[in-house]
Amino acid sequence: MDLFLVSYPALAAVPLEVQLFFIGAVYLGTLIISRFSIRLGIPAVLGVLLLGLLINIQVLDIRPEEVERLQTFALALLLFYAGLKTDLKAIRGFLEYGLMLAIGGVAISTLLLGSAIYWLTSASGMAIAPGFTDAIPLGAALLVAACLGSTDAGATLGVLRQVKRHVPERVQHLLEFESSVNDPSALILFSIALSLFTVGSAGQPLPELLIQALSQLMQRLGSGLLVGIGFGYIAKLMINRFVMDREQLLIVSMSIAFMDYGCSQLLGGSGFVAVYVTGVFMTNLTYQRPEINHESIQEVLLPFNTMTEISIFLIFGLLVDPANLLPALPVGVATAAILMLLARPLSVLCFQKASPFHWRDSLLIAWCGLRGAVPLALSFSVIRVIPQLRGLPSEAAPLLAQSCQSIVFITVILNLCLQGLSLPTLCRWLSDPAKPELSS
Repeated sequence: MDLFLVSYPALAAVPLEVQLFFIGAVYLGTLIISRFSIRLGIPAVLGVLLLGLLINIQVLDIRPEEVERLQTFALALLLFYAGLKTDLKAIRGFLEYGLMLAIGGVAISTLLLGSAIYWLTSASGMAIAPGFTDAIPLGAALLVAACLGSTDAGATLGVLRQVKRHVPERVQHLLEFESSVNDPSALILFSIALSLFTVGSAGQPLPELLIQALSQLMQRLGSGLLVGIGFGYIAKLMINRFVMDREQLLIVSMSIAFMDYGCSQLLGGSGFVAVYVTGVFMTNLTYQRPEINHESIQEVLLPFNTMTEISIFLIFGLLVDPANLLPALPVGVATAAILMLLARPLSVLCFQKASPFHWRDSLLIAWCGLRGAVPLALSFSVIRVIPQLRGLPSEAAPLLAQSCQSIVFITVILNLCLQGLSLPTLCRWLSDPAKPELSS
């Protein structure tokens, strides 16, 4: 409830009883619509997003800084849980390939998609909004592409659950591992693009600009990494010394995550990298009590992670005005098509020689790149940083920022809908007895 009220301060003027009824009814509606979404074969989060669009409250006065604070809080929790889901033992035998997909694959996909968005609005002359006749700046195109670099394990595995017997367990482990690791990869690429296109002055030499950007990036990553490692061991110490029941794991984990993020940010590091690294350490360390392990920690935090994902999709749907999406619809549709048919498949097939999987498995992996909560949360950062791009007229910044967020939104919807509906059919086709078996 507090998460919802932070997003909607205008609800404070409504009687408490009405607030409680409204918030409860909305979240209960997400449960009902999620059930129907799964029956239709589409990700449950897509149904939640559509519910938000259906309600679509536009009368509330919401300040941008409040939305940014919410998405920062949500991203930190999502990345902490992604770290907890990075179980290195579950992917023995294909750890290197998983890292290639999660790091190299995201980089290739981001560069391809960013270049394509830039070309669509320059060479082809496709406009992103009325009154904005210029091509989208390369920096903005790469920021949008970086937002879309992260895949969503929850959405993918939720769709695959209905055809689980057709999907090899090793492929499921790979998809979960990749989706966990590519969250921080997408954030790092977002930071690189932000550093390259916003730091320094317009007349600064390129070599000097690159050195300055990389220096800032390495400082943030290095500090975040060190703080994350430190808090990982602090978490182990706290759990071994003070946790008596499994239920207390929630208190320790959430407290460590918040302190971790805040400490890293205060020291000039990346709080998102820190919480992810801490999560990785917590899930791969051994604890004194046998009932405490990575599975028990994940179980106590799963409801909070689910609530965070649902809140991001719901609130995004509530905030977005569908009328604002129409001008960016052509570029958004083209971006979704390029992501699904070109960028994602190429980012997987580039590493096929190093893959321990059959090509049919790789085809399934390439089509399992569903986007989810992280791209939507990052899109709020795009609105904040677009005005900081060098060489962008101040009067054009708000329109460009809104259009970039709309492109992300349209791409996520189409990606979840089209790939979500087609994934079960593809799995059944690939597991047809008349065709070669998928990897076991």
